[in-house]
Amino acid sequence: MSGLEALDRPLATLAFCWRIERRDGVTIGLTSHDRDLAIGHLLYRAAPGMTPSAVRSGIGVEGSDADVEGALTADAISEADLMAGRWDGAALELRLTEWEAPGDLWLLLARGEIGAVARKAGAFTTELVGAMAALKAPVAPSTSPDCRAALGDRQCRVDLAGRRRVVVVAGVEDAVVAVPGVAAGAYAFGTLRWLTGANGGIVQGVVDNDDGAVTLVDPPPFAVEAGALALLTEGCDRQLATCAGRFGNAVNFRGEPYLPGTDLLTRYPGAA
Repeated sequence: MSGLEALDRPLATLAFCWRIERRDGVTIGLTSHDRDLAIGHLLYRAAPGMTPSAVRSGIGVEGSDADVEGALTADAISEADLMAGRWDGAALELRLTEWEAPGDLWLLLARGEIGAVARKAGAFTTELVGAMAALKAPVAPSTSPDCRAALGDRQCRVDLAGRRRVVVVAGVEDAVVAVPGVAAGAYAFGTLRWLTGANGGIVQGVVDNDDGAVTLVDPPPFAVEAGALALLTEGCDRQLATCAGRFGNAVNFRGEPYLPGTDLLTRYPGAA
């Protein structure tokens, strides 16, 4: 049955269903119906805070496909997790179904990724980034002396299999994480992903490290107990010397370190 046929009936039994998959693989289902709906292999839990009027669609040149708003009523989406960024970048599908026959009608209304989540008057609001956002991407990359690739991605091609390490955290003070036995500087500009504890699944950037501690960009959003496990991934400062000397990967360097800059015409004679 199509969506139009369902609306044509004397009594409509329609419900909205949200399928949200976080970057760490956690997937939940929410529905505007007052009872849980089992569709496929996922249980869509009743979430009265997510109402049909809270979804506003409108494609424009700014690349915004939709805004999604809702009160913090779902147990699976806590305010602390939202503000910690656990749901940033999650894949979201909004579909329409009939609660009398869940899944028979499964009309796709919107699909995209959740942008940064903001809090507003006891509710959350987020932008749903869809296909229009791809039109904002540059046709050709801007030149830069630094590498534009991320370590280990398709452009860089460095194998990260031997550059990741599971570590046991001895303690945390502000943004400094005590991790005995790591090589100094090896994880600068890399990432730390929490595997256990209240921060499990959260990925944080690493500023630098010495042989006994790792300094993060921000303190962990939740308290960390001694003995927590984390996955450290090496980073790169995106310089040609590092790419060639440390990784032996100069052939894939995505930058122009020897291209004259915009200050070339303003230099006075004899300037280096």
